[in-house]
Amino acid sequence: MKIALDPYMFRDVPLLELPALVAELGYEYIELSPRPDFIPFFVHPRADKRRISEFRRALADAGVKIATMLPLYHWAGPDEDERQNAVRYWKRAIEITVELGVDTMNSEFNGRPEQQPKSEGQFWRSMEELLPIFERESIQLRLEPHPDDFIEDGREAVDMIRGINHPNVSFLYCAPHTFHMGGDLAGVMEYAGDLLTHLHVADSLDHRASSGLRYIVNPPGSACRVHQHLDIGQGEVDWDLFFGTLEGLEFDGVMTACVFAWEDRAYESSKFMREEMGRRTRDWKHLATPATR
Repeated sequence: MKIALDPYMFRDVPLLELPALVAELGYEYIELSPRPDFIPFFVHPRADKRRISEFRRALADAGVKIATMLPLYHWAGPDEDERQNAVRYWKRAIEITVELGVDTMNSEFNGRPEQQPKSEGQFWRSMEELLPIFERESIQLRLEPHPDDFIEDGREAVDMIRGINHPNVSFLYCAPHTFHMGGDLAGVMEYAGDLLTHLHVADSLDHRASSGLRYIVNPPGSACRVHQHLDIGQGEVDWDLFFGTLEGLEFDGVMTACVFAWEDRAYESSKFMREEMGRRTRDWKHLATPATR
């Protein structure tokens, strides 16, 4: 299993200094999320061949690897021009992933929940263009339902991935989105089964009042999706159930620390998350080496 860090809270750290910092925090792997100087949110990548080569050297010098690349584009957006741009950006992001020697990417379904049928159609149109490229380049793609995507429910997302019906595409369970995905943590992961290959680990609160409405925002009935990405133990995710279910499923994929709430204590938060994920998975028998079984 690969325990990785999403270094979003360190996005102001110069790119070439990032691998050494990640190693200092105790991680061997990075999940490289959007950065304005490399692959930004929702626009064309900025990295050129020289920058990619320099980053590869910095990674090697620090003894750190990229477990997965995380681009975010409007590839299921209802606007067709925007969708075409997103596919163009995806193609360049895939090229960069290959140049870095990485074989895994993850992303969100995107689209608009209030335009679900049209967004799904746009998603399939984008997949028709991109899936042959993922296959040709031997890139694994992990997809997650995200609050405010055209798919937010966990089981619906698993069914959509089954509908893609391709060995390169699998499911990412994001723990801080548990309550947006339906609240059934163990049920969704067990429903995914061997399609579950990737985890985002952070805590969150179930932001619903007894009437089922979101709170903290006004007016009542707002469609705003409220959630956080907190340290383990600071929210309402059932972590004993989370890790116990994963052990029962013999999970052996990528587990990424995705805390974004504490930029004033990013270093301490990231170290805590590495230690806590390591502690909770240390005794998993299916990950033990033959010498320690």
